[in-house]
Amino acid sequence: MSLEGRRVLFISYNGMLEPLGQTQVLPYLRELTKRGVKFTLLSFEKPAAFTPEGQRESETLKQELSEQGTEWHWLRYHQRPSLPATIFDVQVGIRYASRLVQRNKIELVHARSYIPATIALALKRKFGIKMIFDVRGLMAEEYVDAEHWPIGGLRYRVTKATERRIFAATDGVVTLTERIWPIIKQWEGLKGRDVPHEVIPCCVDLERFKFDEKERARLRTALKLGRRLTLVYSGSLDGWYLTEQMADFFARVVRKRSDAHVLWLTKGSHERVRQLMTARGISEERFSIRAVAPREMPSYLAAGDVGVAFIKRCFSKLASSPTKNGEYLACGLPIVINAGIGDSDSLVDQSHAGILINDFDNRNFDDALVEIEKLIDDPNIKSKARAVAEKVFDVNTVGAEAYARLYEALLQDD
Repeated sequence: MSLEGRRVLFISYNGMLEPLGQTQVLPYLRELTKRGVKFTLLSFEKPAAFTPEGQRESETLKQELSEQGTEWHWLRYHQRPSLPATIFDVQVGIRYASRLVQRNKIELVHARSYIPATIALALKRKFGIKMIFDVRGLMAEEYVDAEHWPIGGLRYRVTKATERRIFAATDGVVTLTERIWPIIKQWEGLKGRDVPHEVIPCCVDLERFKFDEKERARLRTALKLGRRLTLVYSGSLDGWYLTEQMADFFARVVRKRSDAHVLWLTKGSHERVRQLMTARGISEERFSIRAVAPREMPSYLAAGDVGVAFIKRCFSKLASSPTKNGEYLACGLPIVINAGIGDSDSLVDQSHAGILINDFDNRNFDDALVEIEKLIDDPNIKSKARAVAEKVFDVNTVGAEAYARLYEALLQDD
């Protein structure tokens, strides 16, 4: 079936000026637009988008998307007080999206996560159109695991009740992992329903994220890395990311390898990183910290030898697909990650381009270092890592292709 001319409303609670919107929404829409889909995009933008500079960026992006075939609209995201602000955003979103559905003759609403799915549910009831619930993460469980909500509290109960209604109504489901699907398809709302489903991990634009030998050489010279073994961490500090345990691992490697260097790529507190490293006896010449613009990230990743990410292990993370895994691999870096996060265990077991850590102790760290040394001694490791990214995380051949299958399954009877 052709998707030519099919009209889809895509709703995202993440802004398109944010890194997540830039890497995990727009690349999919661009690829699906090439397959003929006519998108209307509705996003909720943070306050920065409404400053003079943000407005200029938004208008530039709007024009760019229009030329590619996507009509973009945005509303203001409200954060506090949490529950009233979210309810307000949902109500405004329903009213605004209703006009878009009518004006653009929308056939399908693609809702990225829970708040957009709440809006999509109202649109389905009002107009009888089909919807996709792109689950992303388990909202209530994530807030409980992060210790922000108590189980059974008001926000938890409201979220789970809304989730049940969404699951009972949705025409299609997307999850980030294979591992979570057998669990949630037994939940109330989905249980007993034969709902079209696709597993689509957080994919990567492989045209942007790639290994470039010249860029690697340039940045390694600029960072004064020479031939040193360089371990990279890219992303946020703390929260879901086990920054203390990563610092423990880095310190252990630096002590065991006189040529090891750690490259922290983060917009988080650089002082926090310095304190972590110096508290473990690591001098400042053994690590670097950089706040890197998104356009520069692929080059900085390619300057490293190994990508590292430790994430809090809990139930909600069975549904998680860390974006940085695909970005590391796409730039030729084998990965060092902890077990129990989404489909990461099977990814490492099947790819031979990564290492799983089960516990954060010196024995496991030393074993991981031995495996790292074996990996980087392989002259083909960069091409192997890249091949894994192409097979598992390509936004075009994996992500957009799976979305296209789901769109076709839902629109074929229309």
